[in-house]
Amino acid sequence: MSQEELVYLNGQLIPANQASIAIYDAAVVLGATLTDMERTFNHQIFQLDQHVERFYRSCKFARIEPAESKLETQNIIEELVKHNSQFLRPDQELGCVQFISPGEFRAYAGAAGQNKEMNPTFCIHTFPLPFSIWHHFYTEGAHVVTPSIRHIPPECIDPKIKCRSRMHWWLADKETHLVDPKAISLCLDLQGNVAETSGSNFLMYKAGTIWSPTSRNILPGVSSQFLRQLAAELDINWIEKDFQVYDVINAEEAFLASTPYCVAPVTKINGLPISNGEIGPVFKALIQKWGKRVELDLEEQILRS
Repeated sequence: MSQEELVYLNGQLIPANQASIAIYDAAVVLGATLTDMERTFNHQIFQLDQHVERFYRSCKFARIEPAESKLETQNIIEELVKHNSQFLRPDQELGCVQFISPGEFRAYAGAAGQNKEMNPTFCIHTFPLPFSIWHHFYTEGAHVVTPSIRHIPPECIDPKIKCRSRMHWWLADKETHLVDPKAISLCLDLQGNVAETSGSNFLMYKAGTIWSPTSRNILPGVSSQFLRQLAAELDINWIEKDFQVYDVINAEEAFLASTPYCVAPVTKINGLPISNGEIGPVFKALIQKWGKRVELDLEEQILRS
């Protein structure tokens, strides 16, 4: 096999520096792209089944049918991760992304698109996880800000599909960064309930219970569901319910759950400290529990970046 990083694109493994899609692909023209992502621990892919299952659920809902079966996609991911991991340092890990679009958009393709059916564009690629950008999460905690941009209602687009039509997140982040360049946008729904961030589920902890926004309103996070298992092992309750910024301000702790960094503490919301503004013991217990499962010190992995 090639001695350079590879990408899977439309049925072929090719060198990463040769991978490209057409400028008239629906991913570009319409922003019509479904995606999912896994990461490695010790260069081994984690929770592959759950991510691929979610990806194919998104595909079914969006009526975009990959040529590859679920099993074929899993095998491609495993092969790609194994190959591309050889170019990492021992302390690095890979993120692995799948994305699919309906294919080349005929109206923009001109003569090249005449009399052709749209065939999905399907790509799988990897990248080294940039741990350094999350370093401050583990020293001071994340700061979330609720911008004026609201979460897209499930009546418009069901948030259970993981897609890249994200102009609202771009606008939200631009507004949030006027408050704090390092802050993360936490969008509220139209009723003022906490929803999610662009790349993570938001959770809060109070009186022995972790609160999650209702599943109707958010992407069902693979990392969040894994945290739910860990919480049960720690005798921490878990509920899904609507809650507001008021509740977060008065919580004991809050967290972000996301594939790249697993779980991160949130210590401020809209400039106000959550509890005493310090990283709390429940976060510590959760990340240590996760680390034992994957045989890694997850905090140390990010802090030494």
